[in-house]
Amino acid sequence: MKIVGQRIKELREFKGVTQKDLSGVLGVRQHTISQFENGVRRPNYETLIALAKYFDVTVGQLLGTEDF
Repeated sequence: MKIVGQRIKELREFKGVTQKDLSGVLGVRQHTISQFENGVRRPNYETLIALAKYFDVTVGQLLGTEDF
């Protein structure tokens, strides 16, 4: 699931938000965002959906099964 983390980081940076900002939107700790981005931890289904909505992409695009 490393590609998910890479895409989260890419989208976050493109949108110009910090890990702290994103953690506030999702209701998780900043450390959790870091773990997602580094492939240490995977977002659950609810978090994937929230990320997709926040970044205005599909879950497939986050998972790497669809191109941006």
